Amino acid sequence: GKSGPEVALVHRPHYDDWSLPKGKLEADETFKAGALREVEEETGLTCELGDELEPVRYRDRKGRRKIVRYWRMHPLKGEFAVSDEVDELRWVSPKKARKLLDYEHDRRLVAGLIDNG
Repeated sequence: GKSGPEVALVHRPHYDDWSLPKGKLEADETFKAGALREVEEETGLTCELGDELEPVRYRDRKGRRKIVRYWRMHPLKGEFAVSDEVDELRWVSPKKARKLLDYEHDRRLVAGLIDNG
C-alpha cells in the first residue's frame, strides 16, 4: 500500500478465525507452487513471489507439529470471492494484523515484518 507493506488476512468461517493464507501441499508440488496456489484459492489473487520469510513452527489444535513456509507476495490480478473455506479477505497494516490475528505464531511472523520492514 501507499503507507508501507500490507498483510492479507483471511477469515475462515469453519474455525471463526483470522489467519494468514496457507494450506497443504499437493503430491509432487513444490513449496513455492503450493504457496502461490493456496493464496490464489483462498484470496482469488494471482501473485508473484517475493522474499521467503522465516518458517513458522507450531502445534495445531490436535497437537500435531506444523511447519509453514511463507513468502512476501505481490498481487498481479484477480479479486476475492467468498467460498466455504474463506468468507472475508482484509488488507491491513502489519500493526492492525497483529491485533486481528487469532494465533500467536501468526502474530510473531507479522511482528517480524514490522521489525524488518
